[in-house]
Amino acid sequence: MPDEAAAACTGLVKIYRTATGDVHALKGIDATFARHTVTAVVGPSGSGKSSLLRILAALDRPTAGTVEIGDVTVTASARVPLRRIRRRLVGYVFQRPGENLIPYMTVREHMALAARARGSDPAKDADELLHALGIWDRRDHLPHQLSGGEQQRVAFAQAVVAAPALVVADEPTAELDSVTGERLLEAVRSLTERGTSFVIATHDPHVVASAGRTLHLRHGALEGESRDMRMLSVIDEAGRIQLPPKALRLFGDRRAVIEVDDDQVRIVPP
Repeated sequence: MPDEAAAACTGLVKIYRTATGDVHALKGIDATFARHTVTAVVGPSGSGKSSLLRILAALDRPTAGTVEIGDVTVTASARVPLRRIRRRLVGYVFQRPGENLIPYMTVREHMALAARARGSDPAKDADELLHALGIWDRRDHLPHQLSGGEQQRVAFAQAVVAAPALVVADEPTAELDSVTGERLLEAVRSLTERGTSFVIATHDPHVVASAGRTLHLRHGALEGESRDMRMLSVIDEAGRIQLPPKALRLFGDRRAVIEVDDDQVRIVPP
């Protein structure tokens, strides 16, 4: 894994066995997730976003391929327990704010529990994080005493306490109004500046605009990556490239002529 990456996956495949047959949710994903950066993951329903997030969050194992999170390699084998990886290396934020919190625990107690799970001093960084996210004055409140936006900021705070290698979030602004969602994005930007790396599955254009890079999934494959205002197609290790739908319509018989010059490649219909 590159030194500048918080996580990476190579040849990532996920197949779900069902009564009606196998479902290929991921088909050989190669991607890196940079340190101190927000990476957005986008795509229509069924594109593989949830499967990718579950594997990155150490909630599931890949069928094939490898995932590196921090200094640990996750494969289909059970040599490294997923629970240990989740506790030490990954923070996870659910879409619905309330699902991230335990009803009878205060904000302060949530922070202490998350820190202890990662083997850290419960007091270390917790107060500073709550100040940075604007919820210090809510530290002794229970979840039902917080607004949806405050609950989600608490969720991010406990996800990043003790500096895990990666924080994975599933549609974190979907349940929030536009103003509250923007406040949450400001909090994410603040946490990124502190050194946290985020992978966020989203349909929210504001989240995509705030991300350093965006991965586009389609039918379980990585269709492209956008960064620096440019859309890049992805070439896998076998040399395959996935054309965007608009270009694919030009190749009705799924055949192409490839012309290679000294400094460029042209793919044209036959």
